[in-house]
Amino acid sequence: MPSPFPGMDPYLEDPVGWTDVHQRLITTLSTELNRLLPPQYLARIGERVYVAHSSRSVYPDAMVLKRSSPTSAVAQGAGGTVVLVASDPPWILTVLPDEAREVFVEIFSTRGQHRLITVIEVLSPANKASGSEGRQLYLRKQREILASQTHLIEIDLLRQGEHTVAPPVDYLLHQGHWDYLVSLHRGGQEERFEVWAISLRQRLPRIHVPLADGDPDVVVDLQAVLDRCYDEGAYARALDYRQDPPVPLGRADAEWADALLRERGLRS
Repeated sequence: MPSPFPGMDPYLEDPVGWTDVHQRLITTLSTELNRLLPPQYLARIGERVYVAHSSRSVYPDAMVLKRSSPTSAVAQGAGGTVVLVASDPPWILTVLPDEAREVFVEIFSTRGQHRLITVIEVLSPANKASGSEGRQLYLRKQREILASQTHLIEIDLLRQGEHTVAPPVDYLLHQGHWDYLVSLHRGGQEERFEVWAISLRQRLPRIHVPLADGDPDVVVDLQAVLDRCYDEGAYARALDYRQDPPVPLGRADAEWADALLRERGLRS
């Protein structure tokens, strides 16, 4: 069953379920690229790992709990006498930090030594969370790639969080409204970007994926990639379209979405 939305499904933006969506997008995108790429190129999935100090109201991944024995302390009693006072035993907690893993796509040239040509990132909530370790790590990598000859594609399908793709937000705001962004920076082109700005009501775009050595770009249909992820992830079984999406829509889009879902028989 396909998503009822023509483009990005806002119900997929739930941070709780985004890890699964993110993994599927990266895997499907890598598979599609290997189908489209010339034989001298190869798409592979890379991974970065970092410790996430999260304030989420969820249980930590692991915790060691011990009950301490009562302890005694010396206290000064009346008349200068020394007495031993036993404390109530506290819980002793050792909380193991969350280990966050983020995947991305790398395209290599297989001519001679494997040379990194293009990096494709799908942004996560951690990349867009102000002050987070995930954001700092992502922005550091972004700066390194922008200063190199490697091409960088950033896909932002999350309406919530800080502006993160490389093109400055002020420049983009002059061009018009968007809900989702795809940014392409070709290696060595300094401050020049190719940007696809997408509204909720639009299908996701077909984008250029640049290669090397004068080889023509490959064109990837992001909507087809998302549709396949939606189907293979069986998200239609999990998403409750009777409720509002986890990240609220503006009034006009909420009314449009309500009419769309009623038309599809997903709301009464």
